[in-house]
Amino acid sequence: MAFEITSSAFNNQDSIPARYTADGADLSPPLRWTDPPEGTQSFALICDDPDAPTPDAWVHWVVYDIPPEIHELSQGIKTEEVLDNGAKHGSNSWRRYGYGGPAPPSGTHRYYFKLYALDTMLNLEPGATKDQLLEAMRGHTLAEAQMMGTYHR
Repeated sequence: MAFEITSSAFNNQDSIPARYTADGADLSPPLRWTDPPEGTQSFALICDDPDAPTPDAWVHWVVYDIPPEIHELSQGIKTEEVLDNGAKHGSNSWRRYGYGGPAPPSGTHRYYFKLYALDTMLNLEPGATKDQLLEAMRGHTLAEAQMMGTYHR
């Protein structure tokens, strides 16, 4: 088995159900991962849209310092700075904590859920941006798993 991320709400490369978008309930989708590499001390998750009409990908979700014994995020994760399990939310492109679902201005966009297994807890303060997280992870990534969903307006 390889390090893998999946969702019970949609399959890799399938359409994301409306309930997980800005057109629906805007809930974060349930995610589960398997077989992290030995030595994993934490996980980090980034969800972004590279098809957004912005200079960089639009960031929908940033979560880090997910404890190594946690292998899933349930549907509708709270938008608090620090989750009950100790994980921290970063800042998305709306400059707020938590998940913001797909809301493309038009057409079909791709949404990548990228999970990183890290050899350390990053101990960043809540609110770190995607770029700050990527910089803090430099040299600490043991493995990466990703899945992609689409959404069309």
